[in-house]
Amino acid sequence: METKWLEDFISLVETNNFSRSAALRHVTQPAFSRRIQSLENWLGTDLIDRTSYPTRLTPAGVVFYEQALEMLSKINGARELLRSKRAAAQTSIDLAVPHTLSLTFVPKWLTSLEDNFAPIRSRLMALNVHDAVLQLVEGGCDLLLCYHHPRQPVQLDPGRYDMLVLGRESLRAYARCDKNKVPEFRLPGTKRAPLPFLSYTNNAYLGRMVELILGDAKTPLHLEPHYETDMAEGLKMMALEGRGIAFLPESAVTRELKQKQLARADGDTADWEIEMDIRLYRERPSASRPGKAIVERLWHFLEQQQHGGAGKRRVPVSER
Repeated sequence: METKWLEDFISLVETNNFSRSAALRHVTQPAFSRRIQSLENWLGTDLIDRTSYPTRLTPAGVVFYEQALEMLSKINGARELLRSKRAAAQTSIDLAVPHTLSLTFVPKWLTSLEDNFAPIRSRLMALNVHDAVLQLVEGGCDLLLCYHHPRQPVQLDPGRYDMLVLGRESLRAYARCDKNKVPEFRLPGTKRAPLPFLSYTNNAYLGRMVELILGDAKTPLHLEPHYETDMAEGLKMMALEGRGIAFLPESAVTRELKQKQLARADGDTADWEIEMDIRLYRERPSASRPGKAIVERLWHFLEQQQHGGAGKRRVPVSER
């Protein structure tokens, strides 16, 4: 059993509404329903009376609700106890980051902070976008770094969370270079000869970005799925093997483009690409949840940088 199933069930009891709870838990309604069913399967009994509206608990659900509250309270209590024992935690920054950004953006960003802000002790959790957002919402990290697009936004309450835009990222189609240093596959393909397509899984954020590209394309693309994974790095490796076309973040292929191992498969046109923000989020400090001092100083530094006031100031040791 997963703790998020308990949190889903408690949310459903409190809202009496699958759609509302799914939105609060940052998942689609079908995914939320599957997680409730997974909990019921694990327990071996129905918790929700699905013959009534609004949502109502079965007798077993009523009993389990009290148990779920108690279990989650003990789990969270144990986590807080252990965290309080980590003296070093107050001087370390916990980052939740999607896999791709953890490999492409974060190393250079942390190096820049070392040069311009201060040496930083950090703990990175590489996750999918959905789970990275949940880490922030559930208090499992100090900062969330992720992609954002207006048509696939990160659903975080601006009244509770602060946000900074750290950069932009382009998502485009790439293919392996042949011996003449030109791409082996070129968009758009044809109906009679569709191009081998290396795609993301349905639950991947970059997969939803690719769907926007394909949906907006003025010239239809003819692609035949050959391989699927939720990680851009996995698609890049398949593209390097010459297995097809992959839509990849520009920062993920910088070295391969320079070495002429990969090339743009879109003819350098902007018709088949999309741009995303790279955003940093934190929970806004409050009297009850003040957050770490090191995070507050870093956030202030980044805000000054964006307004051109930070310069090259390093934080003295006495201020860390």
